Amino acid sequence: MQELEVDLEAFGELFATIQSSPFTLVEIDAEQATALAGRLGVPVRRCYIGDRALHERMARTESSAQTIIGAKLPDRGSTMAGDFGEILTALFQAAREHPGEVLDPMKWRLKQDRTKPAPGSDVVQLILPHWPSPSDEDRVICSEVKTKSTQGNSRPVASAIEDSKKDSSRRFVKTLNWLKERALDTGLSTVSVEQLDRFIHAVDYPAAQREFRAVAVISAALVEAELEGVEAPPADERALIVISVPDLKANYESVYEAALVSADESEAVV
Repeated sequence: MQELEVDLEAFGELFATIQSSPFTLVEIDAEQATALAGRLGVPVRRCYIGDRALHERMARTESSAQTIIGAKLPDRGSTMAGDFGEILTALFQAAREHPGEVLDPMKWRLKQDRTKPAPGSDVVQLILPHWPSPSDEDRVICSEVKTKSTQGNSRPVASAIEDSKKDSSRRFVKTLNWLKERALDTGLSTVSVEQLDRFIHAVDYPAAQREFRAVAVISAALVEAELEGVEAPPADERALIVISVPDLKANYESVYEAALVSADESEAVV
């Protein structure tokens, strides 16, 4: 997550753990939530296109930073909400691992259609504390993320649990192979082929830990209703994490507005 240049220690302080059993419930308080746009505007933009790639595209196409960034970010609506939930989850998990380093392939950069979610498992992160030497302390985290920001019939908690089962059956392995294909084709700046192979060809390396998580990112006003009757999956099967964000829709829209406005800063440093 280094390319995002987020102070993970400070970012982790945004989240207060309300309960840790039988599932984890964390919340961002209202005052902290008002600072999300300022904290996350540029990092969210970098999730879609890094600084170097942005400047290269500006030079090659003679287009403005805002034009290029606008061609990468999703429109307002379900895809934007879903992407934000995934990015928030990725940052939350990275903050929980700090000061350890988390490697994230930045799947949002690999979209063929900005109006749709990235394919495969939602958030895949590698933890390789002794790399380039593989060890039995290596871990891979695979999170299925569902987001609910407005009233509706969706059930993000139950859906996250159910769809996480797809990750632990086949989808996770398919996603790793898809990421390797992208690394061989267009290249990934944050994860190498060798690091992906460490988990794709797991039998050739020391035993590693796979962690499957079901994550629901929910607007704070809806959390109580969404948690009614929730049955957490067995802890040894997958973790359930619920992240409560005040006025989620307004906050993620303001973050994406800040991501687009960050184009002004990018143009200034070219």
